[in-house]
Amino acid sequence: MYPTDASHAHAVLAGLVAFTIAMPAAFAATNPGAASAAPSPVNNGVSQVQITLTGDQGQACSLNHASAKAGPITFTVTNKTATAITEVELQSDNRILGEKENLAPGLPPVSFTLTLGGGSYQIYCPGAKQETLAFEVTGKTSPQATGSTTAILAEGTKGYATYVDGVVNAMVTAVGELKTDIDAGDLVKAKIDYPLARPFYERIESDVDGFVLPGFKATDNAGNLDYLIDMRASNLDPKVGWHGFHAIERDLFKNGKITPETKHLAAELQTNVGKLDKLAKTLNYRPEDLANGAADLLEEVQTTKITGEEEAYSHYDFVDFAGNVEGAEQAFAFLEPGLQRIDPALTQQVKQQFAKVEALLDSYRDPNVPGGFKLYTAQIKAADAAKLSRAIQALQEPLSRVAEKVATVGRS
Repeated sequence: MYPTDASHAHAVLAGLVAFTIAMPAAFAATNPGAASAAPSPVNNGVSQVQITLTGDQGQACSLNHASAKAGPITFTVTNKTATAITEVELQSDNRILGEKENLAPGLPPVSFTLTLGGGSYQIYCPGAKQETLAFEVTGKTSPQATGSTTAILAEGTKGYATYVDGVVNAMVTAVGELKTDIDAGDLVKAKIDYPLARPFYERIESDVDGFVLPGFKATDNAGNLDYLIDMRASNLDPKVGWHGFHAIERDLFKNGKITPETKHLAAELQTNVGKLDKLAKTLNYRPEDLANGAADLLEEVQTTKITGEEEAYSHYDFVDFAGNVEGAEQAFAFLEPGLQRIDPALTQQVKQQFAKVEALLDSYRDPNVPGGFKLYTAQIKAADAAKLSRAIQALQEPLSRVAEKVATVGRS
């Protein structure tokens, strides 16, 4: 089913950062005319593909070659002048196989290398005028998933663990940039970088929200990493006080100033995200953990994003909404090869509903707003909250049946 060799993709992803909603193949578009139809050149046995981001005549993402031969391929990304494109990823069948994040204009080129089998892939550049570019790999197709369904599901959990590690690594970088802004007292830049740091936690929150620091009880918010990183005004513990992203959000967007306390909060957030980075690498997952986590992330959308509670001061709720959906979709995508064997009809139903949710989210994209989405204003909430809720509910229903399907495999 998947044209890429999953074991190679999983191994390479460990050193990469993860981001953005994975767009379905149905949204793939053709490459711009600048991309050469000839296969990319090969250097020391590795195909070389250049991805260039520009903003001089509209935000653009372009390839120098639209194809490469099967085998190792290095994708080198250069952001020359694009201010609205900060990330690039390679996708196949809804799975994020490789990506680069935090691509500020003028920085040196960055690259990632994957070993790919023949097939159709997509380069996704959120914020570009043409966000999705088709990329073909020619030659031998990678082998289909083989072995027992239990083994295929287990391989999926390993790949998902690598995805989570990449997301947390990317969050470490993004929080570091936010802290740099705050330490410099740069309110304007901090307000831009805040929504760029936020979605990482939303993608993997259901996997890591149970961590309690040594020396604390499970019920003590003072030692709960989820509270310390992601508490909201609505669940503020008066005994523990303000911490994490939303404490910084309050200072930047409600109070409109950076104080010594804001700098302390940023330093604390950086420390706690660093702790999370170390802890996340110790996690092991069962197939049902992925399915339950995906369902939990969609519940987060219903309870805090659609209500406008999550980003009460900045109104970047769509950024968090998209993060939750991406995290849920990636959990499902890594289960999909095994689930396809268990219940093909359910697999297809979930995929269709994810595509509908993504299409709806796309209608709220705005490359001129930090984070890439419109602000979730009172007007949008009043007009569209019910529509958004119905779309998520239509996805939740079939997705909620996946955990039971995968949990019983190999245990009967």
